[in-house]
Amino acid sequence: MEKERIEKVKKHIRTEAALEAGQVLKKITDNFPDNPEGMKYFYDLLSRQFSEEILPKNGKKLIGTMCVQVPDELILAAGAKPVRVCSGSFPYDNAGAEFMPAKTCSMIKAIMGLFQVEDFREKFDMLVIPTTCDQKKKTTEILKDMGYEAYSLAMPSRKDDDNSRYYWQNSVKEFAADLMKKTGNKITKESLKKAFDLKNEARYEFRRLFKLRMKNPAVIYGKDAFLIANAYFTDDIESWTAALKKLNDELEKKVEEGFSVANAKVPRFLFTGSPPIFPNMKIPLLVEEAGGLIAIDEVCSSSRLLYDMPSYDEQGLYDMIPAIADCYLKPCTCPCFVPNEERKDKISNLIDMFNIDGVIYQAFSGCQLYEMEQKLIGNFLMKKGVPMLYIESDYSPEDTGQLSTRVEAFIESIKMKKKSSAAKKEENKKDKK
Repeated sequence: MEKERIEKVKKHIRTEAALEAGQVLKKITDNFPDNPEGMKYFYDLLSRQFSEEILPKNGKKLIGTMCVQVPDELILAAGAKPVRVCSGSFPYDNAGAEFMPAKTCSMIKAIMGLFQVEDFREKFDMLVIPTTCDQKKKTTEILKDMGYEAYSLAMPSRKDDDNSRYYWQNSVKEFAADLMKKTGNKITKESLKKAFDLKNEARYEFRRLFKLRMKNPAVIYGKDAFLIANAYFTDDIESWTAALKKLNDELEKKVEEGFSVANAKVPRFLFTGSPPIFPNMKIPLLVEEAGGLIAIDEVCSSSRLLYDMPSYDEQGLYDMIPAIADCYLKPCTCPCFVPNEERKDKISNLIDMFNIDGVIYQAFSGCQLYEMEQKLIGNFLMKKGVPMLYIESDYSPEDTGQLSTRVEAFIESIKMKKKSSAAKKEENKKDKK
């Protein structure tokens, strides 16, 4: 009887998660009439993840990852499939809250709830969890206790000296060796070169999207850019790249035709902080439903995902694996690093490149890294003269009304500032005449 009751509860959580995903996708498609035709692939993919069997193996070993810092080129080179297991589902968050500390961040609770409800022990051959925050470190031990093979990928706490670089290179080398043992496949320079080529094709298309997002008037909403990146977490890399190529071609044609989803006067925002993971699109949707545009982001679930390419001199494992390690370490702007001045520089550059009017900073309740760093970023932006809205929230929909009011007020203040600036320019022109 107890077993039947547990299975009934799990079925209910799965149903709730599927309903939540369906509602978010319906809001995205119904409330935004100008969705590109090429987005249908990504909408359908994300819908299937909640309505059909999760994570079919397709004959390959599955390696679960819990962070953008895991070098998935090595996983591909070992003949396995990388799958990022971060969850944005509120029903799974609730399930994780039953046995995780109350102050745990929503993403960690949702991940743990997902693994509690869905028995993935027969599906995942390994879970790889970088030591980017204390909660993830302890998650590794909890998952091991649940019967999963969880691998802790050791990250340095700084990246501005050679010792840290060599420490991380050794971690990546050890990870490559353990991958070969787990998969039974040898990573060769040929298989690694093939993985590089696959990943670089994906990076090329992601860069095309990055450049298209610079357009003003905009041809794509920020919410779609988040969904594209989220789809990469679980999709086959070749299929994802082909779908993004098709979308980019469509968007470039729309630019030529003069089409836009928002006019040039719409306030343009940079989104940063805790990563939006589907279906938790609460804050991005509030911003764009209220008349703003997320022109670019600086988060690990989107723009950080596929931008930098590895650089090496010789095609051999002794050069290629350290090159992968450097590619993942040097450009990373995660607040787990101290010092983290590069994040300020990157945000500043993006503000200038994308003609940003304001910054939306999201921090999940309990996400200590982003909660603590918001003050530093806020002070930096104040000196730069860029307004920032700081939002501390979680996966619950209960605060949507309150947050909507704050977002709308922030957008309205930006609009007034833009009008005032435009009026002053006109006055200056008249004075000069």
